Amino acid sequence: MRRDAHAGSWVQHAGGPGDRDVRGGVLLIVRAPAFNLATNDQWHTLRDGVPHLVVYTAYFYFCLSSLAVGVALNVWCLYRPMAGVPRSTLRAYVADQEGRGLALLAGLVSGLGNAFTFMAGQAAGYAAADSVQALPLVSTLWGVLLFGEYRRSSRRTYTLLGSMLFMFVVAMAVLMASSAHRKPL
Repeated sequence: MRRDAHAGSWVQHAGGPGDRDVRGGVLLIVRAPAFNLATNDQWHTLRDGVPHLVVYTAYFYFCLSSLAVGVALNVWCLYRPMAGVPRSTLRAYVADQEGRGLALLAGLVSGLGNAFTFMAGQAAGYAAADSVQALPLVSTLWGVLLFGEYRRSSRRTYTLLGSMLFMFVVAMAVLMASSAHRKPL
């Protein structure tokens, strides 16, 4: 609820793009713990004698559900676009091939990265595997090297970026070294 200055009354706030970002972030955060529960069952929700899912079976279901949600959201957003983008049709979507190859490559790389993260989670624990995904490291390197995001920045900015990346690499090394001392579930 927010106060409408013109009407002088309280109106329901519909939510802006920032609200969608928060919801997407929360859903992404839930992904690894849900996968952990599917493969390890720490809360003992399965009946006795029912085996846990192996990481490959859980990943298969993860991919199927991602495919279903991806197709449904794409079709829905074609006919109900956000942020003032004009409406489109399924026919126009299929006919537009520009950038499709890069999008497919991004999806393949993302899927492969998720598979490796889940396999590492089975071996070293999902919290450790999620923290060493190196997302800040990779995205910063892509931004600096490929897109030139800090092209006109000061020397101090580059020093801070280098320090951040170095500390991240050290943290990953410490996490990987500590996984050798982890007790099996």
